[in-house]
Amino acid sequence: MSEVEAAPRACTIAASLAVIGEKWSILVIRELSLGVHRFDAIQRNTGAPRDILSSRLRRLESEGVVEKQLYQLHPPRYEYRLTEAGDELRPILLSLAEWGARWTDETTHATWLHECGAELDLKHTCAACGGEVTGLDLRRRHRSESAA
Repeated sequence: MSEVEAAPRACTIAASLAVIGEKWSILVIRELSLGVHRFDAIQRNTGAPRDILSSRLRRLESEGVVEKQLYQLHPPRYEYRLTEAGDELRPILLSLAEWGARWTDETTHATWLHECGAELDLKHTCAACGGEVTGLDLRRRHRSESAA
């Protein structure tokens, strides 16, 4: 098979983007992570058209990123919460926010404070050695290689 005919690379990044990689989806996750849980407020803060927002919320719910909770019986009204899978996206959002503050013209970025009181300077670190992970310091282990 030639390089042009080769199948796309199997990739967990592509699989992740299939779930959360659309603009409105990631902005919904942002709002939920900031404590905004009701449809109208999510719509107002993201600017998403109502039909698209409804669609994205349904998709995120079906993918297990968001859960819908009834908060009023008559008429039935719901709010949205991040699931455990959704909560695990918080560091990714922070990384995107820091990248955007550094590399875009957006001037309304927030300063994040850690619970220790220090301004956040997010670093990815290796759990084994504590060293900073940049991506340039990684190599991919193929399934054919034995685990070390």
